[in-house]
Amino acid sequence: MRSDWQQISLGEVTKWSSGGTPSKNNPSYWHGDIPWISAKNMPDGWVENVEPYITRTGLDAGSRLAPINSILMLVRGSGLFNRRYISIVRKPVAFNQDIKCIEASEGVNPLFLYYLLRGYDHQLMGMLETTGIGAGKYDTKRLQEMQIYLPPLSEQHDVAAILSNLDDKVENNTKINHHLEQMAQAIFMSWFVDFEPFADGEFIDSELGEIPAGWSVQTIEYLAEKIAMGPFGSNIKVETFVESGVPIISGNHLRRLYLDELTYNFITEEHARRLSNSLVRAGDIIFTHAGNIGQVALIPDDCDYPYYVISQRQFYLRCDKKKALPEYINYFFHNREGQWKLLANASQTGVPSIARPSSHLKSIKVNLPPIEVQLEWFGTVRAMLQTLNSNNKESKRLVSIRDSLLPRLMSGELSGTDLTAK
Repeated sequence: MRSDWQQISLGEVTKWSSGGTPSKNNPSYWHGDIPWISAKNMPDGWVENVEPYITRTGLDAGSRLAPINSILMLVRGSGLFNRRYISIVRKPVAFNQDIKCIEASEGVNPLFLYYLLRGYDHQLMGMLETTGIGAGKYDTKRLQEMQIYLPPLSEQHDVAAILSNLDDKVENNTKINHHLEQMAQAIFMSWFVDFEPFADGEFIDSELGEIPAGWSVQTIEYLAEKIAMGPFGSNIKVETFVESGVPIISGNHLRRLYLDELTYNFITEEHARRLSNSLVRAGDIIFTHAGNIGQVALIPDDCDYPYYVISQRQFYLRCDKKKALPEYINYFFHNREGQWKLLANASQTGVPSIARPSSHLKSIKVNLPPIEVQLEWFGTVRAMLQTLNSNNKESKRLVSIRDSLLPRLMSGELSGTDLTAK
């Protein structure tokens, strides 16, 4: 550590505040114009617009507003052992009681402080207390007492600029991919919901309504090669994590159409072999059955690993590709009808969950076009999906660069001034 860096406790250079949840029984508190953050919708990185929204009345009745450039940190909840939830606010947002808002004092660059907290991942992991299976909490007092090192303000500005430039590029890729997903979903709807390419053809009546001739109504069980659950929670614990090996898929990886491969926890190959029924690979569709239910993502053909293990809150579908393309079924469960059918057997009491997830999934009925029609549709969206996956890989490369620079910049091993000059 360089001599011009100051050692100080986190609490000495920050102001902390807690949020809250307006009553969900009062409709006047919700559907306003103020984004409201909880563990369920807390993004990794920049915070701007998220759903749901609350009203000004709801804010005054039970929440708090985090100002621009403040930092949000999840301090209690499931999933904390999978990754630390730390975000920086780019637009004022409200937040719930499981999150702390951290504001930098004068003389501290807020963006530098955000990256500093991300760079202290090992220290934060060591302070995490267990409250249940997959859940944890932080003691706020211990967080505030954590010792940090601050360089001069000019150095803080340089470091923040370097790292945020990389994150801005990742964020831009994310926005592009969001638009690509919307376009591809619109094409799916036109083909398989509105039947626009078949408007002049023959139609037949089915139990799910009118469909083009040659199509059929089938259950997911009919088109599945395999449907299986994740392991029992006791089979994957924090103590079983290793530096490298077989990656564990959790809900954090299922936020979009395709598997998000930015970061993982791992278990050993030997451990994974004991969980062989929960191993997944390219072409498999992963669902969340407890917690953030409704999540669905496909493992792409050019995924980073030959196989993965799903966590205890996931289950998966492996399609018989002679009957149904995985891409077709993935898109089906991302449209309104598919989501409605998937969640039709859900309970909102306690932790949201889908009852008997495997049996329920098998029973869901879909309009199934001939495989030739599915392949023709896929040909129209293939270029979009290739661009989407290319952007994902570029983002992963940028994140890897950021994460390799982060500890070296935060320790003073690398100078932000020198890197900026180059």
